[in-house]
Amino acid sequence: MPLPAPRWDIFCTVVDNFGDVGIAWRLARQLAGEHAIAARLFVDDMHALARLAPEIDASVSEQYARGVDVRHWSGAKADLAADPGEVVVEAFGCGLPPAYLAAMTARGRAPVWINLEYLSAESWIEGCHGLASRHPTLPLTRYFFFPGFTPQSAGLLRERDLFLRRDRFRADSHSRRTLWRVLGIDAPTEALIVSLFCYSNAPLPSLLDVWAESDQPVLCLIPEGTAGALLERWTGGSGLRAGKRFTRGRLALAMVPFVAQDDYDKLLWACDINFVRGEDSFVRAQWAAQPMIWQAYPQTENAQRLTLDAFLARYGAALLPDPAAALKSLSLAWNHEGNAGREWQPFVAALPALRILAESWTSALALQPDLAEGLVRFCADRV
Repeated sequence: MPLPAPRWDIFCTVVDNFGDVGIAWRLARQLAGEHAIAARLFVDDMHALARLAPEIDASVSEQYARGVDVRHWSGAKADLAADPGEVVVEAFGCGLPPAYLAAMTARGRAPVWINLEYLSAESWIEGCHGLASRHPTLPLTRYFFFPGFTPQSAGLLRERDLFLRRDRFRADSHSRRTLWRVLGIDAPTEALIVSLFCYSNAPLPSLLDVWAESDQPVLCLIPEGTAGALLERWTGGSGLRAGKRFTRGRLALAMVPFVAQDDYDKLLWACDINFVRGEDSFVRAQWAAQPMIWQAYPQTENAQRLTLDAFLARYGAALLPDPAAALKSLSLAWNHEGNAGREWQPFVAALPALRILAESWTSALALQPDLAEGLVRFCADRV
């Protein structure tokens, strides 16, 4: 008789965006689908999860979707099962309910407790990845898992069939037409297609001004709910919404519906340039293997600059000086250290080199184990 599948419990809180829950949902799906793990995902905001996964009913506190047991929880007051899983993943230091911690100590053998950290390209994470830390008062040990870009880190989430799906999509004109139809826009022709997913404080107007006066037409696709106030001011109160287009000069702005994760992947695959934010869309843009610009999550005292610099140093290391400078200048400007509009034209001139870089970077990252696989191997030796 085969042994029962190990059960993993994943906890995630939604702070103010979708990156945390997006990563937790991808991880739970991959563990269930590729590793035969019985995954339970505890989320404190079912509405946020439902935006990314339409199969989730936000009004139901317990449900089963995509092979994952999904449950609502609310911090210390969560009504949780008294039987913790063999592995417990605390996503991004969200904290575990005291009652659940007590149940972990009551097991004959304590669960493997993983603290899944935020992604960073900084070199110091390599020395901290996998380190153990004893709980100050309970007989529990927590291991720190750092996603990153080197074999000494936890790697990145990547499904086994991701590249196959991506390449099939790009080779199939019918799939692309279907995507445009789902997004409610006319199939683009000669325009440079840009996806733009940013925080509300992005320096967007200067970039829109330059796009409106560019030599090449630009079609900018913006997920619904992104930078609404900025766009409302720039368009003069046009009421831009999903399914509606605003045109000024050579620029066409198209608001597209907020789509499920799998459809967002397709959007990234279909665009020539992707502006992304946070962590989940940042990782998926790298797997899309297209030129990209990343807006790091804003932190106090500009702490995100260290992470941005570390990534640019790794990502652009193989570039010649001019395209490397163009990538860095626009990236810094997009993160509020310069004029994004002024840096656009050098970035466009560097696009041939940046396309080659995107492909080679993705291929090199794919040689490393993905994060879910690394987690499974790490925990198998400790369960």
